[in-house]
Amino acid sequence: MPELLKNRYHYESLHELASNIKAVYHSFQVRDFVNDIMDENWDELELKARMRQITVNLGRHLPADYEQALGILDKVVAGYPAGFNDFALMYFPDFVEVYGQDERHWDLSIAALERYTSSSSSEFAVRPFIINHEERMMSQMAAWARHDNEHVRRLASEGCRPRLPWGQALAGFKKDPSPVLDILDQLKADPSPYVRKSVANNLNDISKNHPGLVAQIARNWYGKNKHTDWIVRHGCRTLLKKGNREVLDIFGFADAGWVKVDGFALGAASVSIGENMTFSFKVEAEKATKTRLEYGIDYVKANGRRNRKIFQISELSLKKNGNKSYSKTHSFADASTRKHYPGLHSITLIVNGAERGTLDFEVFAD
Repeated sequence: MPELLKNRYHYESLHELASNIKAVYHSFQVRDFVNDIMDENWDELELKARMRQITVNLGRHLPADYEQALGILDKVVAGYPAGFNDFALMYFPDFVEVYGQDERHWDLSIAALERYTSSSSSEFAVRPFIINHEERMMSQMAAWARHDNEHVRRLASEGCRPRLPWGQALAGFKKDPSPVLDILDQLKADPSPYVRKSVANNLNDISKNHPGLVAQIARNWYGKNKHTDWIVRHGCRTLLKKGNREVLDIFGFADAGWVKVDGFALGAASVSIGENMTFSFKVEAEKATKTRLEYGIDYVKANGRRNRKIFQISELSLKKNGNKSYSKTHSFADASTRKHYPGLHSITLIVNGAERGTLDFEVFAD
């Protein structure tokens, strides 16, 4: 998402924003606004830095009076079609974050964050309000969790995620997530997939510091509502990858001892960066067993150390004496999310959270 959004901040989109502002605020200087944003450092700026550059220049070119400036932005936002939502418009809530944190602006700012989240998202902008006024802001988040609009309900969850990507970390909620849990409990059966995905991601954030707590929540929530079940499953994804025994048991993945693995082998003993590696194996159940199959790659990093990444193969129910063969391909092509380095790597087959065999292979530079 960062790269895609970053590239949408360009001359045409900024000129369109400036023209929309001028339509409701006639003294707005379109050319100066765009030129001030796209200065000599513009090409070097990443997503959030570009967003903030736009925000700062909104502050420079709009009236100094916050309420008046907000009124102008409200008119611009109101001009978008009903139901319009575009994350690239996050500079509207960012304006509230930068210029609206003064106590005397509280009501104006909170109302603006609620309005703007429907056309973009206020998930980043709300976080300083939580950090500086936790109890007051979390009370507002609880009210938003009951809102009719799914975007506002999502904000109630997404805005208080302890580890929101590209957002300010909420260190207090990493240590004690109990204020967040009240919000998630309200939203655990929400009819909107957009909201449910946020709730699941929030649970997954919490699981990284409090695995036992999330495992207990999963046990309490699971099996009562189909929407909640999806949240629990998605929210426990990190714990499942880590082989958390309690969570595996909740989803019916029993001891892997009843599943036999045969013929685990690599297609070749080495692979070059940019190529594919293949491997194969067969599983057979000694009794009826619900089975989760994964594999882990121990990648060599730039510093020579190794780091494991888990990949899911499948989940299946094997009957007694049932078996299934697999032949899989794994790419070693570089991507924006992973760069590969030469050296000795390993692949480990994992059945219901238990390691069932490891093979070494060499990765060569292309």
